[in-house]
Amino acid sequence: MTQTHLNLIAGRWQEGQAFTENRNPSDPSDLVGLYARGGADDVAQAVAAARAAQPAWAAASPQLRSDVLRRAGDILLARVDDMARLLAREEGKTLAEAKGEALRAAQLFHFYAGEPVRAPGEKHASIRDGVEVDVTREPLGVVGLITSWNFPIAIPAWKTAPALAAGNAVVLKPADLTPGCAHLLAQILVEAGCPPGVFNLVMGRGSDIGAALVAHPDVAAISFTGSERVGRGIALGCAEGMKKVQLEMGGKNPMVVTARADINLAVGACLNGAFFSTGQRCTASSRLIVEERVLPEFTDKLVAAMGALRIGDPLDPATQIGPVVSEAQLSGNLDYVRLAVEEGCEVIGGQRLNRPGSFQALALFLGARNDMRVAREEIFGPCAAVIPAGDFDEAVAIANDAAFGLSSGICTGSLKEATQFRRQSKAGMVMVNLPTAGVDYHVPFGGRGASSLGGREQGRMAMDFYTSVKTADTFAG
Repeated sequence: MTQTHLNLIAGRWQEGQAFTENRNPSDPSDLVGLYARGGADDVAQAVAAARAAQPAWAAASPQLRSDVLRRAGDILLARVDDMARLLAREEGKTLAEAKGEALRAAQLFHFYAGEPVRAPGEKHASIRDGVEVDVTREPLGVVGLITSWNFPIAIPAWKTAPALAAGNAVVLKPADLTPGCAHLLAQILVEAGCPPGVFNLVMGRGSDIGAALVAHPDVAAISFTGSERVGRGIALGCAEGMKKVQLEMGGKNPMVVTARADINLAVGACLNGAFFSTGQRCTASSRLIVEERVLPEFTDKLVAAMGALRIGDPLDPATQIGPVVSEAQLSGNLDYVRLAVEEGCEVIGGQRLNRPGSFQALALFLGARNDMRVAREEIFGPCAAVIPAGDFDEAVAIANDAAFGLSSGICTGSLKEATQFRRQSKAGMVMVNLPTAGVDYHVPFGGRGASSLGGREQGRMAMDFYTSVKTADTFAG
């Protein structure tokens, strides 16, 4: 019998209004499980449970919160292989990438386990005689977390762990396409001793669950990762409700390859950044801006490297690129491949592969211009536009000519070019001789422009979003 997976509300597993099928994108006959689909009533119950449980959680010893998070990290670490297999089945990541993501989730919980016991405070000298000034941070209350499908365990982890560490109670709504990893995280938190109501999981459609979270008056803040279109709607709803909001949305990330680059290194960085995780990363290198002097050599080597990658079953350890996450996503990708031809690009690859599952050949759009739609709109698939540049200055100008500003990169052997690019790049994260995708868990993650709004995620800076600053003045006589 197919296993059913329920929502977690107030420490109890509860059915929703219906169930959603979670299927393997590489093998449509593989039903991962049936997952409860909740509605506004389930959100109301979860928020009520979180509101009731949060004061005791916030008032508890910092060591208690630390211990719960550390145990959750320990359990995640012990179950990395199981988590990786589940992730590969429901999202399509290769086993190697899935295992790396599961390890990252454990690392995040271990990192944030230290935050409750190292919560900072400040004492200031007052300009008034006999007055003491203290500045502290307090939890917000109930926070709603809405996560995307492309990192189904890492993103829930990097939102949940700091939110709980700060003393908040959480209602997590995972992506409807990939609820399995979030459900397993909920089980792990229960096993780790998280009190009932402090962490709640409500699965279902974003239009139902996400909208209800944004509209609920007892939700103090929303942290969202997903599309720019949905993020803009959430921002408007949070503004109306006077809620704190954090948005991580799209990217159209540039990778500049200069004439002074090590071409083999540049090809490796671009191959990884553009196509690993099937290009389904907001930090993917979707614009490859290459100086014309090295463009022929770079293109020949990149096309050869693309052809050598093995696309196939993500559960096969030899596979390097898995499927697109769903048929709907694949259809959108193929529309962009056709658009690239219409806009005048020479397209290498990009076709649907003749095998069961949502598989697509890697796509390179040669001869692209930065004003083309395929160079300005986020595709979120294994597609990269190659844009020629006359020199370094033109390459930087092209790189910065985008609505998004999440991540950027440069491959160069020149320290001067690297330094200039780091200073001039209009992105929240800049990589030198590295793929645009991939940031350590202990440093801030986020961008500017249409990519991000609100505080940074990851690292100690994440605690800024999940807390409120209080200034207390005391007359000591």
